[in-house]
Amino acid sequence: MKVGMLFVGFGQVARRFVALMEESRATLASEDIDPIVFGIVTRRHGSVYDKAGLDAVRAAQSVAKGDALGPASSSPSALECLAQLRSQSIETRVLIETTPLDIRSGEPAITHVRAAFSAGAHVITANKGPAAFAFRTLTAEAAGARVCFLFEGAVMDGVPVFNLVRETMPGVEIHGFRGVVNSTTNHILTSMARGVPFEEALAEMQRAGITEADPSHDLDGWDAAAKAAALANVFLDAQTTPIDVNREGIGPETAARVAAARASGHELKLVVRANGRGPDVRPMVRLMALDPSDPLAALDGPGNALELDTWPLGRVVMTQRDGGLEKTAYALLSDLITLRRHA
Repeated sequence: MKVGMLFVGFGQVARRFVALMEESRATLASEDIDPIVFGIVTRRHGSVYDKAGLDAVRAAQSVAKGDALGPASSSPSALECLAQLRSQSIETRVLIETTPLDIRSGEPAITHVRAAFSAGAHVITANKGPAAFAFRTLTAEAAGARVCFLFEGAVMDGVPVFNLVRETMPGVEIHGFRGVVNSTTNHILTSMARGVPFEEALAEMQRAGITEADPSHDLDGWDAAAKAAALANVFLDAQTTPIDVNREGIGPETAARVAAARASGHELKLVVRANGRGPDVRPMVRLMALDPSDPLAALDGPGNALELDTWPLGRVVMTQRDGGLEKTAYALLSDLITLRRHA
């Protein structure tokens, strides 16, 4: 089956996804998926659309070098490209949305998602905004348009958090969750516990490409808050946003709390958590001193983990020892295969 794609946002994750699709050609073929990239829309490098299909790998290489995709004066907008995608005589149309998150509004991703639904296109996104700000309304709109709305990469890179529950836990009730879901802060906390200065630990994550040049979203707890809101909205039927999350972050001054926790035989972690069900659910992001027997306490470096409190299955823990761009790109690939199996 030919799958026509439009990329909105073409940063490192999207470009790694393009390469991963090429590397996974045999796997995609076994799922009867023939991906064709028709358009790429970016804020910094212009936009391009070709009804015959683009060489997305070459486009990714060009953007990585800082080259433009096309003249700014003639670059089509996301809405124009979606209109062109809708006119393509192809069975399955997909928007791949990986634009940066505006932590105050969830835009522009929410607008892009809605435009895709209106154009009859499925949506795959690694952006936390849609699920963190508008999960309920977007899910209803997707159902009305008879398209898929998938966002596996929004919380724990490629770990199948949402797929695991949807596909393998029929009848399970989720009463709450807690987890360590930000790679940057976990790496810094575990590094400081070993005596590494805050600034050095942060620089390591920036060199690895995991943390942005402006790390404030990670350090101030906003990234974790967005993930907490998304988890609460999806699993606990909350009606919350990152703005509503009781949030705490880390900084150089956190080293004293790390040392104090270690001295008492504990590990300091930045933990997201929420319990209950419905609009009264209030997620939080807090620094917590955890007992060494706690599965979250054992997380080292950029590791992540999420514990679901369920009935009747009990507590289920998913752990990721290594985060990074390739894992998030894999989440997009897994959503593409999920879409093919269920659309």
